[in-house]
Amino acid sequence: MLDRAFGTFKSTPDRPTLIIVDSHIAYGAPNKQDTSAAHGSPLVEEEVRLTKRNYRWPEDAEFLVPDAVLQNFRDGIGKRDSELTSAWIERFAEYQLQYPQLADQLYRMQHRLLSEDWEDSLPSFPADPKGLSGRDASGKVLNVLSQKVPWRAGGLADLSPSTKRLLTFEGVEDYTPQEHGRNIHFGVREHAMGAILNGLSLSKVRPFGSGFLIFSDYARPAIRLSALMELPVIHIFTHDSIGVGEDGPTHEPVEQLASLRAIAGLITFRPADANEEVEAWRAIMKVQREPVARTCWPPPRPNCRRGGYTGPLASEGVTGHQATYLRTSVL
Repeated sequence: MLDRAFGTFKSTPDRPTLIIVDSHIAYGAPNKQDTSAAHGSPLVEEEVRLTKRNYRWPEDAEFLVPDAVLQNFRDGIGKRDSELTSAWIERFAEYQLQYPQLADQLYRMQHRLLSEDWEDSLPSFPADPKGLSGRDASGKVLNVLSQKVPWRAGGLADLSPSTKRLLTFEGVEDYTPQEHGRNIHFGVREHAMGAILNGLSLSKVRPFGSGFLIFSDYARPAIRLSALMELPVIHIFTHDSIGVGEDGPTHEPVEQLASLRAIAGLITFRPADANEEVEAWRAIMKVQREPVARTCWPPPRPNCRRGGYTGPLASEGVTGHQATYLRTSVL
């Protein structure tokens, strides 16, 4: 029946296939099969011995791998892996000769590297009491950087006018069944978006997703999983403010920032002005193994002078973007 089910899966490319397998927990354990005890506790030594007896397995053997099993593995999976790896290396070498620029991009993508000039076009915002909103400043930087990283793709689980997270430069398209563009409209599904971003990152795309900070709660399981899997997914959360006006208390984040900072392995940024947005993105781009959550605020805030901070770093001769402090006092 499993062979038939897998055959159906392979012959059905236009929709998912759900295969349900009825099974027995602790199958073969004479006293524990189909019990909750087998789920919450390991089998005791005598039960293990009896189970091995049911399997006709040597009762005193531990971690036994018969020679025939090892040889079968080497002749099957091991051999196929070696052959496919050698074929890929040879094919990629030919591709490098024919398409050197694309091959370089593919190599950098697979190894999570950046182009030599990736930060040359980063903007710098002059001091301005009117300033910009965080989402506007972040969107500008995101578009500049995405032109330097062709394998960056992402989108939003909310309205694009609210999050400002669409790529808008010339030539960029939306992802549709007909067009494999870089703008992805996930629908109002924060958890699904987070899961999709994890999958994209596993294929070495550098993905980003966005939504309101309050709704990071929905995405939290996927965010935590990206931290466990060491995937450099970028989670962008807008409306980091309790003053969101007409949206009311259901949209006002209070504990969300603290809960994100509590996730082990997740890097959290909270820039306070447009130039700190630039420096946050500069740091994010260099991350190779950790997911990042970064928040931004909706109303305009004054732009501070870049490099105008004081403190222990400045006294040690560290200047410019190296001495930028990411403040956390935005309400």
